[in-house]
Amino acid sequence: MRVPPLAVVIALSAWIGAALLVAAVVAPAAFAVLPSRTLAGALVGRVLPVLFWSGIVVGAAVFPTSRVASVIMVASAAAAQLVVAPRIARIREAIGGPVDALAADDARRVTFGQLHGASVGLLGVTLLAAACALWLAGRSLQPRG
Repeated sequence: MRVPPLAVVIALSAWIGAALLVAAVVAPAAFAVLPSRTLAGALVGRVLPVLFWSGIVVGAAVFPTSRVASVIMVASAAAAQLVVAPRIARIREAIGGPVDALAADDARRVTFGQLHGASVGLLGVTLLAAACALWLAGRSLQPRG
Protein backbone atom coordinates (compact mmCIF):
# COMPACT_ATOMS: atom_id res chain seq x y z
CA MET A 1 0.00 0.00 0.00
CA ARG A 2 1.37 3.39 -0.97
CA VAL A 3 1.10 6.18 1.58
CA PRO A 4 -0.05 9.47 0.00
CA PRO A 5 2.81 12.01 -0.23
CA LEU A 6 1.01 14.55 1.95
CA ALA A 7 0.56 11.92 4.68
CA VAL A 8 4.28 11.14 4.47
CA VAL A 9 5.14 14.82 4.90
CA ILE A 10 2.79 15.13 7.88
CA ALA A 11 4.08 11.95 9.57
CA LEU A 12 7.72 12.89 9.11
CA SER A 13 7.11 16.47 10.24
CA ALA A 14 5.32 15.27 13.36
CA TRP A 15 8.07 12.77 14.20
CA ILE A 16 10.85 15.28 13.62
CA GLY A 17 9.01 17.81 15.79
CA ALA A 18 8.60 15.27 18.58
CA ALA A 19 12.25 14.21 18.39
CA LEU A 20 13.46 17.81 18.48
CA LEU A 21 11.13 18.59 21.39
CA VAL A 22 12.50 15.67 23.39
CA ALA A 23 16.14 16.42 22.56
CA ALA A 24 16.02 20.21 22.89
CA VAL A 25 13.39 20.75 25.59
CA VAL A 26 12.26 17.68 27.56
CA ALA A 27 15.65 16.11 28.31
CA PRO A 28 17.44 19.36 29.23
CA ALA A 29 14.46 20.48 31.34
CA ALA A 30 14.32 17.15 33.18
CA PHE A 31 17.99 17.37 34.08
CA ALA A 32 17.62 21.04 35.09
CA VAL A 33 14.59 20.80 37.38
CA LEU A 34 14.36 17.30 38.82
CA PRO A 35 16.14 16.76 42.14
CA SER A 36 18.52 14.10 40.81
CA ARG A 37 20.09 13.05 37.56
CA THR A 38 18.78 9.54 38.26
CA LEU A 39 15.17 10.78 38.21
CA ALA A 40 15.82 12.87 35.11
CA GLY A 41 17.35 9.85 33.39
CA ALA A 42 14.36 7.73 34.38
CA LEU A 43 11.98 10.31 32.90
CA VAL A 44 13.86 10.60 29.63
CA GLY A 45 14.25 6.82 29.59
CA ARG A 46 10.44 6.51 29.59
CA VAL A 47 10.06 8.97 26.70
CA LEU A 48 12.74 7.62 24.37
CA PRO A 49 11.12 4.23 23.65
CA VAL A 50 8.02 6.00 22.32
CA LEU A 51 10.23 8.15 20.13
CA PHE A 52 12.29 5.23 18.82
CA TRP A 53 9.32 2.89 18.20
CA SER A 54 7.43 5.65 16.40
CA GLY A 55 10.58 6.36 14.38
CA ILE A 56 10.59 2.74 13.27
CA VAL A 57 6.90 2.91 12.29
CA VAL A 58 7.17 6.24 10.47
CA GLY A 59 10.40 5.17 8.78
CA ALA A 60 8.77 1.98 7.51
CA ALA A 61 5.69 3.88 6.33
CA VAL A 62 7.75 6.25 4.18
CA PHE A 63 9.74 3.47 2.50
CA PRO A 64 8.04 3.83 -0.92
CA THR A 65 8.81 7.56 -0.98
CA SER A 66 12.45 7.49 0.09
CA ARG A 67 13.91 4.03 0.37
CA VAL A 68 17.45 4.79 1.56
CA ALA A 69 16.41 7.40 4.13
CA SER A 70 13.67 5.06 5.32
CA VAL A 71 16.06 2.15 5.83
CA ILE A 72 18.52 4.36 7.70
CA MET A 73 15.72 5.78 9.84
CA VAL A 74 14.36 2.34 10.74
CA ALA A 75 17.80 0.81 11.31
CA SER A 76 19.08 3.60 13.56
CA ALA A 77 15.88 3.83 15.63
CA ALA A 78 15.77 0.04 15.96
CA ALA A 79 19.43 -0.12 16.99
CA ALA A 80 18.83 2.52 19.65
CA GLN A 81 15.75 0.80 21.01
CA LEU A 82 16.62 -2.87 20.61
CA VAL A 83 20.40 -2.89 21.12
CA VAL A 84 21.54 0.19 23.04
CA ALA A 85 18.57 0.71 25.39
CA PRO A 86 18.66 -2.83 26.83
CA ARG A 87 22.41 -2.49 27.42
CA ILE A 88 21.86 0.80 29.24
CA ALA A 89 19.20 -0.89 31.38
CA ARG A 90 21.59 -3.73 32.25
CA ILE A 91 24.37 -1.29 33.19
CA ARG A 92 21.98 0.73 35.38
CA GLU A 93 20.88 -2.48 37.09
CA ALA A 94 24.50 -3.55 37.62
CA ILE A 95 25.33 -0.15 39.11
CA GLY A 96 22.37 -0.38 41.47
CA GLY A 97 22.34 3.34 42.25
CA PRO A 98 23.20 6.71 40.77
CA VAL A 99 25.71 6.59 37.92
CA ASP A 100 27.19 9.83 39.27
CA ALA A 101 28.14 8.04 42.49
CA LEU A 102 30.72 5.99 40.62
CA ALA A 103 34.27 7.17 40.10
CA ALA A 104 34.83 8.78 36.71
CA ASP A 105 37.12 5.92 35.66
CA ASP A 106 34.82 3.12 36.86
CA ALA A 107 34.29 0.73 33.93
CA ARG A 108 30.51 0.72 34.46
CA ARG A 109 30.34 4.52 34.35
CA VAL A 110 32.57 4.61 31.26
CA THR A 111 30.40 2.00 29.55
CA PHE A 112 27.24 3.88 30.51
CA GLY A 113 28.70 7.05 29.01
CA GLN A 114 29.60 5.27 25.79
CA LEU A 115 26.13 3.75 25.51
CA HIS A 116 24.51 7.11 26.23
CA GLY A 117 26.64 8.64 23.47
CA ALA A 118 25.60 5.86 21.10
CA SER A 119 21.93 6.47 21.90
CA VAL A 120 22.27 10.21 21.28
CA GLY A 121 24.18 9.54 18.07
CA LEU A 122 21.56 7.11 16.81
CA LEU A 123 18.82 9.64 17.55
CA GLY A 124 20.81 12.15 15.52
CA VAL A 125 21.16 9.73 12.61
CA THR A 126 17.45 8.97 12.76
CA LEU A 127 16.67 12.70 12.72
CA LEU A 128 18.94 13.31 9.74
CA ALA A 129 17.41 10.40 7.84
CA ALA A 130 13.92 11.68 8.64
CA ALA A 131 14.90 15.16 7.44
CA CYS A 132 16.18 13.69 4.15
CA ALA A 133 13.00 11.67 3.75
CA LEU A 134 10.96 14.80 4.44
CA TRP A 135 12.88 16.75 1.82
CA LEU A 136 12.33 13.99 -0.74
CA ALA A 137 8.64 13.72 0.14
CA GLY A 138 8.25 17.48 -0.10
CA ARG A 139 9.78 17.46 -3.57
CA SER A 140 7.20 14.93 -4.67
CA LEU A 141 4.42 17.37 -3.70
CA GLN A 142 5.78 20.10 -5.97
CA PRO A 143 4.08 20.42 -9.34
CA ARG A 144 6.09 19.13 -12.26
CA GLY A 145 6.99 21.88 -14.67
